[in-house]
Amino acid sequence: MKIAYFSVTGQTRRFIKKLALPADEVYEIDPTGAFKEFDEPFVLITPTYEDNITEPVRDFLDTGANATYLKGIVGTGNRNFAQLFIFTARDLARDYQVPIIYAFEFNGTPKDVTNFKKAVKKLESQNDWS
Repeated sequence: MKIAYFSVTGQTRRFIKKLALPADEVYEIDPTGAFKEFDEPFVLITPTYEDNITEPVRDFLDTGANATYLKGIVGTGNRNFAQLFIFTARDLARDYQVPIIYAFEFNGTPKDVTNFKKAVKKLESQNDWS
């Protein structure tokens, strides 16, 4: 399953590098590439920021049929912000009616990498998108 991600400070990008996935399995959403159309299922990883900063993520999801291919969301953030932890992911999950499959802090730990991969495999095994 493809991974689309958004990174503001580079924390999410560092997590993606830890996954050691082939380049064609990941896509970084940025303001200039927010309108790329996907034609296969994907998981979105997004950090926690105000809507004006994460606007490219919504632009990406609203492009073509991307929202229909979105199968799960992973949130990143800082647990020190208590109830605001991963609020961007929670808002997107609600708005696009998909589950949050995992959450981690900052750029993740080796355990987060393992748990993320398990969460994606579980999501894939519970669904048939062919």
